[in-house]
Amino acid sequence: MGDLLLVRHGETEWSMSGRHTGSTDVPLTDNGREQARRLRPLIARHHIAAAFVSPMGRARETAELAGIGHARVDADLREWDYGGYEGVTTVEIHRERPDWFLFTDGVAPGPPEHPGESPEEVGVRAERALARIDAALAESEGSVVVVSHGHFLRVLTARRLGLDARSGALFQLGTGTMSRLSTEHRRHVVAGWNVRPDAYCSHDPLPLPGGGPQEH
Repeated sequence: MGDLLLVRHGETEWSMSGRHTGSTDVPLTDNGREQARRLRPLIARHHIAAAFVSPMGRARETAELAGIGHARVDADLREWDYGGYEGVTTVEIHRERPDWFLFTDGVAPGPPEHPGESPEEVGVRAERALARIDAALAESEGSVVVVSHGHFLRVLTARRLGLDARSGALFQLGTGTMSRLSTEHRRHVVAGWNVRPDAYCSHDPLPLPGGGPQEH
């Protein structure tokens, strides 16, 4: 079975300012587009059998700029529904709820079209997505790449590793990064995490399945 490659979309104005960005389709910044382009050589090192992408424009543009063609749009890959915290920063939330933490407390209720999700509800979506990913992996010896969003990918990673959805808190994930989930002795493992192309010196080889160069 091939690897599962996770790509978080490039930078947006809201990701820069820390605003929770779920249903609001904020576009990539120029830097976010450059982040996406720089992922091309990392992704090209893998034989991609299938690709899935969130329906949000920031994820779809990242996939295109990163050279991920013919990605299948999957609604389950959308970001956490932040409900009443859409567009709000953690700093602002902490003024009223000093101990609030997304992965344990969820979000405040929002409007009917975006009521908000609990960590467990996001986990259910992740499991549905993983079932389709596993089906694609079973059909080919290649890898599958997923282009999605920070908090959702953290939950998906937790569920892939057999952890509960709240354990996504353990996996910090930056914009414009690629991570790799693989297997070892038939168990799911993290083989590379939060990798930025500029983390590797120009004379170093790019990270390959099974290991990579030391970071400078």
